[in-house]
Amino acid sequence: MADQILLELQDRVQWIRMNRPEKKNALTGAMYDAMSEALTRADADPAVRAVVITGSPDCFTAGNDLGDFANARPGQPAPAIRYLETLAAAGKPVLAGVSGVAVGIGTTMLLHCDLVYASTSARFMLPFVNLGLCPEAASSFILPAKIGHQRAAGLLLFGEAFDVETAHAYGLVNDVFADDQLASGVAAKARQLVEKPPAALRATKALLKRSQADAIKQSMARETEQFAALLQGPEAKEAMAAFLERRKPDFSKF
Repeated sequence: MADQILLELQDRVQWIRMNRPEKKNALTGAMYDAMSEALTRADADPAVRAVVITGSPDCFTAGNDLGDFANARPGQPAPAIRYLETLAAAGKPVLAGVSGVAVGIGTTMLLHCDLVYASTSARFMLPFVNLGLCPEAASSFILPAKIGHQRAAGLLLFGEAFDVETAHAYGLVNDVFADDQLASGVAAKARQLVEKPPAALRATKALLKRSQADAIKQSMARETEQFAALLQGPEAKEAMAAFLERRKPDFSKF
């Protein structure tokens, strides 16, 4: 597992890189735990001024590893939820560099990053309903607040992929780079931040997030409860069985 989350401290920037390209960076519980620990350490380390979360050049993340999901037991602690809570509470600026696909939590985690940069190849998707599930990461609250109810409903109810131009137009992405310039572009943005007064950066971030912090916590808690119930339900089981069996799911019986 050690090589599935790569950590590098460079020029006062903590890089957290998802590195499971053979599975499109699908996230396991152990990977979530590693990212949570990295975020917690970065917040406590005075040598770190900013954090960058990124993936492989051709894939940010395909979302949760469905094998992990299929084997989840009711009441089992959810590493994904701990990761999202840790990310939402991070005190230092968090940047994301997105290339290739960002599916499910690959898109919703971006809602908790302060700055999001993407390559021209980036594709986003929120397929929760299609998997018999509901949104997570407080996305049912943050998305309509950010882009409006109708746009959020379109993304969440249909669960279809959308391109980087749409993400940029909706304000989900700060800027778009050519594929071969994303890494250097994100590094340059991070370097700009670490040259600024660190206490002022942290205070500004805290003030920006303060007005929505309680609502985000409440939304995340409600979603988590509903998500857990749906995950054990027949619709999710049919969706995941269909995925593993490489067939179209049949929801007509529900």
